[in-house]
Parts: sequence; structure tokens; C-alpha cells
Amino acid sequence: MINVENLTKRYGKHTALDDVSFECRPGTVTGFLGPNGAGKSTTMRIICGLTPPTGGRATVLGSPYRRLGNPGARVGVLLDASAQHGGRTGREVLRLSARILGADPGRVEELLGQVGLGDAAANRRIGGYSLGMRQRLGLAHALLGDPSVLILDEPANGLDPEGIHWMRHLLRRFAEAGGTVLLSSHLLREVEAVADRLVLIGSGRVVAQGTLDELVASSGVRVRATDTLALRAALTAAGIDAETGANGPLLAHAEAERVGRAAAAAGVALVELRPADDGGLEQLFLSLTTGTTDDGKGVR
Repeated sequence: MINVENLTKRYGKHTALDDVSFECRPGTVTGFLGPNGAGKSTTMRIICGLTPPTGGRATVLGSPYRRLGNPGARVGVLLDASAQHGGRTGREVLRLSARILGADPGRVEELLGQVGLGDAAANRRIGGYSLGMRQRLGLAHALLGDPSVLILDEPANGLDPEGIHWMRHLLRRFAEAGGTVLLSSHLLREVEAVADRLVLIGSGRVVAQGTLDELVASSGVRVRATDTLALRAALTAAGIDAETGANGPLLAHAEAERVGRAAAAAGVALVELRPADDGGLEQLFLSLTTGTTDDGKGVR
């Protein structure tokens, strides 16, 4: 379980986070999405105890991360795959970490195989790794202590399509076993494929959260009839707010069933009735975060 409550972070006059709240439940993958500069990485660094908040709090497994006993064995973290000792081999890094965490040494070989780093790659110095190999090693490191929570910032960067497919299944298996996953990524289609819940952030504020179906439903429906005036009158009579949408159809702020029933009761023939955001996560993301891009402060 991860709980983020009213997080605020200011750097001088710049507000990076403004009253951010959400939770990640056991058995789920939560996709954490937003444009560059939205505050994703700042939030994750606060959760992991690397950056102090100006206000609010974040807890993992019921406690601030810094107060957890042997946190690396309970929470797997991957925030920057490039932050690894380039002079050591992948196997050496995992063996050293296993000793520090008190993890079963057998986990090292098990995980190297699980993330697709064979003997040749495991014995190579990390300085010669590609970004995709560093990501795989970082995921192995995050899983080393057999944690119940994973916090991953852009873990798919540098992975090829096969690697992304592999990571998706790894995270689903982890969640299905009761684990909690917080996943930040700019690969919207992959997040859509793996996440149970979504948290969308823009300009340091949470702009939406819930399941994809819930978020799409909250956007209303687009509806078109042979008689637009009669349709508008029927919706008004049913207490449904509607406005003129793009290319002619009305945007009705209600569930599709309620809109359809209102039209049928008034004898209005519909020629179109569909979700307002039927373009999936990508369209939803764009509609909710347009204008919330990086302001040049470099905050992620």
C-alpha cells in the first residue's frame, strides 16, 4: 500500500506539487502519468524519502519510507537506471546488494535469468551496458529483496518491444500475487495494457484518477440526432447538461444509457451515441493535460 496525502513541494517561488493525493492498493498496478514537468518524479522521490516535502506526507506500507526497517527488502525502487556503478559487473552489483539486504544469495542467479541477463551480460561491466540492459538490471535489483511494493520511474525506457512485453507480464504477475506497483511511464499504450488504475498529473496537480473506464465515463458522451433541437430539448427536460461538441454532435454530461433513454422518451431518433473520449488512454491523456507542460524549471 502506498498513500500520498496532500503533498506540496515548493522550490523557492516555484510550486512543483500542489496538494497531490492518491493511493496505490495491494494487488494493483497504478499508472502515474503526466507530461514533462508535471511533478511525477518529484512525487516518487518524496515517496522514497529522497526529497522532503514542503507539506503533506507519503507512506509506504503504513510508514514513511525512511522509517521502514530494511526498506530495500520491503520496497523495490527503480528511479534512474543510469545511476549504477559502471566499473562493476551486473552480477557483482546484485551480489553486493544481496549481502547488504540480507537477501538469499540464490536470488541473484534467479533474477539474472528472470530479467534476461545471461552469463555473458551478467559478467560484463555495467559501463558497457545499453540503456535496456541497465533497465533490466535495475528491475532485478528492485526485486532482489522479494518486496511487496514496487516504485518504478520510466522502467521501459530503452527496452525493445520484446522487453516491454516481458516487463508488462512481470508487473502483472507481481500484482496478481498481491504486490503493489506504482509505475510512471510515457508509453501510454503500455500503461493502458498493464495498469488497473490511473493517476494523471499536470502542473503539479492531480487532474484525474480512477480506472480507465471510470475516467472515460466521466468525460460524458457524444450524441447526434436527426433533429438536434429536439435532442437538446429532450436532454434539457431530463436534466442533462449538454453543449455543442466538435463537428456537430452534442457533448452530454451523463451516462450513455441515461442519454439514450431521454432521447427515446421524447421520440428522438439518434444516429450517434458514443463515449466522448473513445480514443483510449492517449486521447484521455491529451484532453486532460493539454497546457500542463514543463515551464522550463526542469521539474519532472
